[in-house]
Amino acid sequence: MKQKHLLSLKDYSRADIEEIFDLARKMKSRPGDYRKALEGKTLAMIFQKPSTRTRVSFEVGMYQLGGHALFLGADAIQLNRGETVPDTAKVLSRFVDGIMARVFAHQDITDLARHATVPVINGLSDLLHPCQALAAYFTLLERRGSLDGLKIAYVGDGNNVCHELMFGAVKLGVAMSVASPAGYEPNQLIVKSAAREAQKGRTPAPEVMSGPREAVKGADVVYTDVWTSMGQEEESEARNAAFEGFIVDQALMSEAKPDAVFMHCLPAHRGEEVAAEVMDGPQSIVFDEAESRLHVQKALMTLLMGQPQT
Repeated sequence: MKQKHLLSLKDYSRADIEEIFDLARKMKSRPGDYRKALEGKTLAMIFQKPSTRTRVSFEVGMYQLGGHALFLGADAIQLNRGETVPDTAKVLSRFVDGIMARVFAHQDITDLARHATVPVINGLSDLLHPCQALAAYFTLLERRGSLDGLKIAYVGDGNNVCHELMFGAVKLGVAMSVASPAGYEPNQLIVKSAAREAQKGRTPAPEVMSGPREAVKGADVVYTDVWTSMGQEEESEARNAAFEGFIVDQALMSEAKPDAVFMHCLPAHRGEEVAAEVMDGPQSIVFDEAESRLHVQKALMTLLMGQPQT
């Protein structure tokens, strides 16, 4: 893989993503073969936002690869006291072999990558969430054996997860429909960018619509996320009102294919964006998706930070 960083799947080719998936499959089935893949390597993990899955999957992943993960909370480093992102990137590059950051502003990720001399991984920004999209598509690939002919319907807030699922879809040839209430649609610049990438790769461009049932009709996958993300807590009441009718319940799932699956990046709020009957029902593969974070990120870190073993 020729990529130096992972800021977004927009920057990756289908071959790049498939290389990650191929190594992730090997690491999942034969973890012992890769216990020294990143021996002696250190990953700095910057967290401006709290996390369960991102922190645990990267930290455990580095341990399983023979390396070390260094947790750097917002209150534990000088970024919180005014040190610039470029200076932080330059300093950390003298000490560690890679940087993973979970941030608010996407500009912080791009600035880290611009000034670091080691690989930078976007663990989440307010704009994009590539690691989550990788986990989602890897989970579907394992389940189906192929992504050919797949249709994914995203219902809810047009947020960072939605944006990155769109980039993943156009890179992998997956059809995608998005249903969001007025005022909460995905970023139009991202939609246009994904459409341009689709045109280049001759793959389906994502469709954005207002009706959940229209979006879900005939889908293989129904995906949602929380209506109120971190940093938006003051908007919670207004968002809950705006998203009325966008809950993924059994009635909505019945519009998809009979064998359709339900996905969610977690944490989930039962009774808000998803009904408990769906979240905990037989169509839900949310915990398979959560586990996939570990496998795809181990593969990604190995490809970016070390020499993968075969």
